[in-house]
Amino acid sequence: MPLIGIIANPASGKDIRRLVAHGSVFDNQEKVRIVRRLFTGLAATGVDQVCFMPDYYGILPRALRELNLDMKVFPANFKPYGNQDDTVKAAEIMAQRKAACIITLGGDGTNRAVVKGARNIPILPISTGTNNVFPAMVEGTIAGLAAGLVATGKVSLNQAAYHSTLLEVLVNGELADIALVDAVVCNERFVGSRAIWDMKTISQVFLNRAQPDSIGLSSIGGLLENLDPDEKRGMHIRLGPKGKHLLAPVAPGIMTDLFVEAMEFFGPADQVQVEETPCVMALDGERELEIPAGKQASVRVSPDGPWVIEVTKTMKAAQEARLFGGIENLADTGQSQPVLG
Repeated sequence: MPLIGIIANPASGKDIRRLVAHGSVFDNQEKVRIVRRLFTGLAATGVDQVCFMPDYYGILPRALRELNLDMKVFPANFKPYGNQDDTVKAAEIMAQRKAACIITLGGDGTNRAVVKGARNIPILPISTGTNNVFPAMVEGTIAGLAAGLVATGKVSLNQAAYHSTLLEVLVNGELADIALVDAVVCNERFVGSRAIWDMKTISQVFLNRAQPDSIGLSSIGGLLENLDPDEKRGMHIRLGPKGKHLLAPVAPGIMTDLFVEAMEFFGPADQVQVEETPCVMALDGERELEIPAGKQASVRVSPDGPWVIEVTKTMKAAQEARLFGGIENLADTGQSQPVLG
């Protein structure tokens, strides 16, 4: 039976945006409850192996205390240090063990770290915050069912998922880092508190997805044009005082006046230059990469992002295949049998 990975980030939903904006705090006990519901869905599809990321709070062990499962559940074998490297390391181990998919509980940054460790493993991302674009708010039981259906082959990856692009940041022509949603140029020199909250520091925005109902930095592009995450192109926006006015929801409960000087799409063969150095690149909403003076940086869009499992698409395919039983049509007087388990 295939292996499922679970990476639940105990630090997600608690950053500075809860102080400077109106985002909700997502506590770890709620993550415990979500994981319990995940296991209900996974067990119903016949999954019997789960590898999880160890963490300082013990999200998975706490979730298992009230469950009686006929399932092998074990931690990825490494010592956690309570930082982003834990997520990368756990994803690497799950990839080495050939996990069929990884379920994540966290935000855009958590999923970015997972992809850095296991770009070729499908992800089912569950949002645990209010400033996220990559993961979605999903009920845990149904998410477990969807992950299990894909992992066991009852629903194919092509039926269940989309193949996302991602953004690659190059420094002097070498790959330096990636982003799943947005890469932003900040006219600062140091990473600092990581989270972006002062829009006056931003000069360029690079996106690989943009929808009009997005929150955060990708909302800037979403209010200009649509860009689906499986489109093989990116969006570049230049901000500046001489641009046209745009009112955007850049954080939960925060509407900000911005000025857009230019917007353009670019393809995988293009490298769009970072126009200002020294600077800091914010990746998926958090300042991560310092670009010193004298270095040249650019951004390109890669078509080789992760497969992302969508719960609605997966459950629709299961419904159409009658995987949970039910009648074939209203004229059917017999009883069909579920094929799960």
